[in-house]
Amino acid sequence: MKHVLASLLVVGALVLPSPASAQRADRKDFQIAMDILSIVNNYDRYSIFDDISVNVKDGVVTMTGKVTFGIKAQEIAKLAKQVKGVVEVKNEVVSLPASRFDDNLRSGIADAIYSNPSFSEYQMLRNKPIHIIVENGTVTLTGIVHNDLDRRLAYSLAMGSNASHVVNKLKTDNEAQEELNR
Repeated sequence: MKHVLASLLVVGALVLPSPASAQRADRKDFQIAMDILSIVNNYDRYSIFDDISVNVKDGVVTMTGKVTFGIKAQEIAKLAKQVKGVVEVKNEVVSLPASRFDDNLRSGIADAIYSNPSFSEYQMLRNKPIHIIVENGTVTLTGIVHNDLDRRLAYSLAMGSNASHVVNKLKTDNEAQEELNR
């Protein structure tokens, strides 16, 4: 299984007068987004406990999401500025507060999900597709899974933790592909 999107959804929607020029602009923004996606996925400190989304419009990159250490977002934004065609990078990524409880929750949920035999295929991937964002005891699952059964199982495993609340934002392969095609 190859998840080109990992945990990022790339959106590049433009409204331009000429359909041909709009397609070229869309393609250019899409390529910029894919280049930045590659930077994020290959960044050595980006983990399953971080989540960065990228939106590109007219060469302006907006990065949103949450990371365990603010320096990650700063370094990725700096690298994104070097991508050909980038006009500006708006870094709206938030650093999660330091918390031993949240750290323990992250580890426990990651172990529960990635040690489950139903997720054995996901375990072997270099870039794990299910991300676990924990902020003040609230867990948000993001990323991409094969199907709704995997989405529900991941949610169920996260619910078995000491989390105060679990939000399931996992998308299936098909949902992610549909969103990408829009």
